[in-house]
Amino acid sequence: MIQDFWGNAIFSLVPTILIGLIFWFVMRSILRADRTERDTLKKYEAEERKRRGLPPTKD
Repeated sequence: MIQDFWGNAIFSLVPTILIGLIFWFVMRSILRADRTERDTLKKYEAEERKRRGLPPTKD
């Protein structure tokens, strides 16, 4: 009887934990990609401003 209880408890928690981990990984990937894109865009904008002889922006 107790084995059934622990087996059911494990089988009910594992899918929830797996979905949570997948959600965390996807959100982490999205946030990292956004941060990388913003950094790249900032570098590109600084290069273009320098090429055109404009002063750098104040962040």
